[in-house]
Amino acid sequence: MASQEIAKVGKRGTIVIPVELRHRFGIEEGSYVVIEESEDGLLIHTAVVMPIEMYTPQRKAEFLLSNAVDKEDYTWAVEEVRKMGLDPDEVLHCKPPGV
Repeated sequence: MASQEIAKVGKRGTIVIPVELRHRFGIEEGSYVVIEESEDGLLIHTAVVMPIEMYTPQRKAEFLLSNAVDKEDYTWAVEEVRKMGLDPDEVLHCKPPGV
């Protein structure tokens, strides 16, 4: 059976989650939660946050050039890299077979 707890809303809308529930659900300082609107009110559940890698133009160029599958695709990738203002010959990459 789900337990019910009462929490008081503080300044800036902060809510203190009771310690028993924090321990049960692995919520600690710095954890993220998702708050959703539902028919019955608000639903709070734990969240998993994955870091996002921000790719530099150089890294994007590596992807474009290394993922080319044939000569035509590689020619297209080279042009795209040049449009980015980079020299394809200076980007570390693997060429497709036959290029």
